[in-house]
Amino acid sequence: MTSTEPLVDSGDSGDSSSAGPDSSAEPAQAAAADRRRWFALAIVMTAAFMDLVDVTIVNIAIPSIQRDAGASVSQIQWITAGYALAFAAGLVTGGRLGDIHGRKRLFLIGIGGFTLASALCGFAGGPEMLVASRILQGAMAAMMVPQVLSIVHATFPAHERGKVFGLFGAIVGLGAVSGPLLGALLTEWNLFGLEWRPIFLINLPVGIAGLILGRRFIIESKAPKALKLDLVGVALVVLGLLMLLYPLTRGRELGWPLWGYVSMAGALGVFAALVAYERRKTARDGSPLVELSLFKVKSFAAGIAVQTVFGVALGVFFLVWTLYMQEGLGWRPLRAGLTGVPFSIAVSTAAGISVQKLVPRFGGRTVLQAGALLMTAGVLIYMGESERYGTSIDSWQMALPLVVMGVGMGLIVAPLTDAVLSGVPREHSGSASGLINTVQQMGNALGLGLVSVVFFGVIDEDLRHDQLGPAFVNAFQHALGWVAAVMAVIFLLMFALPGRAARDTEDVAAEGARATASESEPALMG
Repeated sequence: MTSTEPLVDSGDSGDSSSAGPDSSAEPAQAAAADRRRWFALAIVMTAAFMDLVDVTIVNIAIPSIQRDAGASVSQIQWITAGYALAFAAGLVTGGRLGDIHGRKRLFLIGIGGFTLASALCGFAGGPEMLVASRILQGAMAAMMVPQVLSIVHATFPAHERGKVFGLFGAIVGLGAVSGPLLGALLTEWNLFGLEWRPIFLINLPVGIAGLILGRRFIIESKAPKALKLDLVGVALVVLGLLMLLYPLTRGRELGWPLWGYVSMAGALGVFAALVAYERRKTARDGSPLVELSLFKVKSFAAGIAVQTVFGVALGVFFLVWTLYMQEGLGWRPLRAGLTGVPFSIAVSTAAGISVQKLVPRFGGRTVLQAGALLMTAGVLIYMGESERYGTSIDSWQMALPLVVMGVGMGLIVAPLTDAVLSGVPREHSGSASGLINTVQQMGNALGLGLVSVVFFGVIDEDLRHDQLGPAFVNAFQHALGWVAAVMAVIFLLMFALPGRAARDTEDVAAEGARATASESEPALMG
């Protein structure tokens, strides 16, 4: 199972090699192939959901981990930062390895390693083992996650990717917000007296099922021409990201030392050296780690810029939101998690309909900009509600701004992915999806670094206990002002995106013929 061709390339390809003496078997074979690719989609989407939940589920269990495992402040920070650093540093490499050795193969390696690392986290005997296991978990996620979009891109023709990316956007929204709620439930239930450990052990049955079913239903695909792994490029990417993300992750804890600023500035030089090297590598043997020609595709270059800045906004908001509810308002983790349910539902619903219904009618850029405006409006409403009610605000009073923000986010996450990948050649889909995830992680890291300025920077260190609540509420409102400003920048950047996503020429020509047939297919979103 090492075919370099996608399972389904075009509904009108008319592949004569599939014709046999009994042509009546063709419809049955086509139906089986169609079912198989949807099973494959469900498998990779489940893996993506598992990763997204794991990114957020840990934060809400940190106090329990600190008490039960006796972890220091530095070790607690590395439980979250170690995952993020390993994940961001390995994403581009994971995408390229999928192009070279097969996306199915790398996906199975990734999900298997992720499941093993989750078991090691759940059974960790001390904080040192937990930190090491989290770093391994992040590295395995970097092997698994880029293959998700690559498999979708290689398996589904362009005219079907819209509804697929709509589902992907719904999964992204649901996974990003349900993590804290699931973490709160598992921690407070204290299943079998295991305290925080079930937040990791829950990945075991899901990962094992994904590994078994993935071997059966996912069809192998890889780049059509032979490529080699660019080890120098890998080293430069890892070095540059570590120099940028490590100071951002540890900066506040260490008091923002001078070496941190020097390291972040030096990272820019490393990335410049990476670009120069990748150009030479492309000219020499055509096997660069980062395919620089992708940035000549306007939709990809503009989408990457939007994705990076969007990551900054999300990085700021989700952290300060958690701190605001649990530290500022004094809410228990479960109440904080339940408060986010309207947001989760709004994101998933809007993401599901954005690509399938809204983008074909209004165009991708219009939908994306509407999402940016709605998110901005939701943030401003939230600021007003927080200022009006102060520390006495209730969960139901947050529902309106959260729903407005959720709808806005849902209108962005799915169409943005489609816009970024729409003009990317299939042989570079692994590298492209790796870059998409990498820049989003970089944006999140930048947002987390900004929290020290826009949130903690307005809180006095010498506060009495009764002053902490109002101080956190004020800092939350200040941070939301920054989030609104970043969303305005995103709205302006979106003008550089194409009005409508590019499609393959053959798919555009055949789209009208497929429309009638597609009406009889089962609806993806039910």
